[in-house]
Amino acid sequence: MSEKTAAILAIGDELLSGRTRDANIGYLAGWLTERAIALKEARIVADDEPAIVEALNALRARYDYVFTSGGIGPTHDDITYAAVAAAFGRKVVEHPMAIGLIRAWYEARGEEVTPARRRMALMPAGAELVLNPVTGAPGVKIENVFVMAGVPSIFKGMLNAIETALERGVLIHARAVTAIGLPESRIAEQILAVQSALNGVTLGSYPIDGDEKGVTIVARSSTASTADAAIASVAAAMRALGFDPVEGERPGR
Repeated sequence: MSEKTAAILAIGDELLSGRTRDANIGYLAGWLTERAIALKEARIVADDEPAIVEALNALRARYDYVFTSGGIGPTHDDITYAAVAAAFGRKVVEHPMAIGLIRAWYEARGEEVTPARRRMALMPAGAELVLNPVTGAPGVKIENVFVMAGVPSIFKGMLNAIETALERGVLIHARAVTAIGLPESRIAEQILAVQSALNGVTLGSYPIDGDEKGVTIVARSSTASTADAAIASVAAAMRALGFDPVEGERPGR
């Protein structure tokens, strides 16, 4: 079984202006990690069709899966579907199943399917639907690209809807050890030595609120015993420096 990789393309002027803080990148990273898929890259672009097309074409050629978030709502600046269609060389058409879902959702609530709401069914030709359990208006899947809503609650609901469409990769085992008060700079050479001595493991160093308050070291490997061995070596190095290591990441990390 090979490693499965993914990227996310977050779309929206509001993300780049600071008006809205992205919540989907971090959530997706954790969600994919639990499914043995590695999130390798995250990009944020404005509501600009050429920029979206360029970024999407680069990402979908490089990774197994690409997730987009944002720009599929009912307003004039929601241009993600048009940009995705352009990236794939497809026309934008009204998806019959999508308009059916949208109509059923609003009519069940006694509301009218306005032209703006109907606009959410204008999708790249041939796209498969990604169901939306939160507000009814679906996203789409084209080849290895999942086009999702930007609203975090809807994004999460759509992820749950597409879980069975993803092929999982190699499970990565993570082990962590923390030493309060140990500056990262004091153990940097020991971390390098452990990394060099063991094959198939990656060590990450995460200082706690600045270099002087402590450090957490995380070992990641496809083999549990290798991750265990690496973190045991790091813990031994911490003790040799006069610090008492605690297994696991510090609370709140």
